[in-house]
Amino acid sequence: MGTLIVNGGRKLDGTISVQGAKNSVLPILAATILNSGISVIHNCPRISDVDAAIKILRYIGCDVAFEGNVVTVDSSNVKNCHIPDEMMREMRSSVIFMGAVLARFGKVSLFTPGGCELGARPVDLHISSLKKLGAKIEEEAGAIRCSARHLKGNDVVLSFPSVGATENTILAATACSGRTRIINAAREPEISDLQEFLVRMGADVSGAGSSMIVINGKKKLHNVEHEVMPDRICAATFMCAAALCGGKVRIERIIPEHISTMFSILERAGCDIKRGEDSAEVKRSGSLSAISTVRTLPYPGFPTDAQPPLMALATKCIGTSTFVENIFDRRYRHASELVRMGADIKIEGKIALVHGVRELFGSSVKAADLRGGAALVIAAMAAEGKSEIECIEHIDRGYEKIEADMRKLGADVVRK
Repeated sequence: MGTLIVNGGRKLDGTISVQGAKNSVLPILAATILNSGISVIHNCPRISDVDAAIKILRYIGCDVAFEGNVVTVDSSNVKNCHIPDEMMREMRSSVIFMGAVLARFGKVSLFTPGGCELGARPVDLHISSLKKLGAKIEEEAGAIRCSARHLKGNDVVLSFPSVGATENTILAATACSGRTRIINAAREPEISDLQEFLVRMGADVSGAGSSMIVINGKKKLHNVEHEVMPDRICAATFMCAAALCGGKVRIERIIPEHISTMFSILERAGCDIKRGEDSAEVKRSGSLSAISTVRTLPYPGFPTDAQPPLMALATKCIGTSTFVENIFDRRYRHASELVRMGADIKIEGKIALVHGVRELFGSSVKAADLRGGAALVIAAMAAEGKSEIECIEHIDRGYEKIEADMRKLGADVVRK
């Protein structure tokens, strides 16, 4: 489990590099099943969700090596089409293996996934999409069994631009005869990264980043080497930390267009931001102004994963900031812990009103989920006194040793 001990009140200064994207590498790891060969993945973050994905790959028969930040997967001897319940429960993204294993073998059995408890996140869109491609699916007491004698391309219209359902459909469609079109597809950058990986593998996938993705299936796939894109949510977290704690921080290995909404919000709040081709410098010396209404939306809107760190920042902005959470109904679980640190936050349904306070104070708090845990870390870094953050296994799901990264910038954060 572990605890983070944070002695707050220090301004930040220094340079930090962003790790590979969690939400990109997980579907890419699932996609390594498709080529029956070797996949080499660079810039893979060493986080517990990656460990969970590798555990699944090894269970079904892959040979996996993880050295430094490079993962090598040999999927030539995969024989197992079943993923047990205890492995599925370790992370939400485990459901992405459904489309990949189905594509490889024409059958798969698994269970509904676990991960952060952020409210209802049903897999109905995943299931209905695979049915459109010819899969027969049975559900019973959390178990999901999929089979297909012949997967056939079709038009798949998503009622909501779900990232996971878009990715699962792409993976399954690589084994379809004919053409598949995903209409109202999710547009997140991580899907574009998955497309690039598949194209390097020999698949015919196009349109990622737009609302329609086209897959021409049954292409011969081969060995592949790929570098995972930078994690835009980690970049946003570091930006919020710099703005909240004050000082000057240079963030390297980013793709600025992926976090443009965060740039504009922080500039309006009073930060000075200098953007480079693959970097940004965030400087804050004076007070911060309240953030105008932030609504979480599918990309290119403001990401729900960046809402908790931004709320931590809003706790010390002058005035009242408003958040409207449109993606998950339990995304405000960090708010009550911020209140324990002296924040003034009122929540009603989807709306959170954050009234800025002069000071936050060290306290004992618990991380309830990944991004909420990161919000508590940066709030503790800006607070007066010592904080203890428990349940940090949630944070480890998406951040490579967050305490080491923050210490590079001058924060006093240690793990016990």
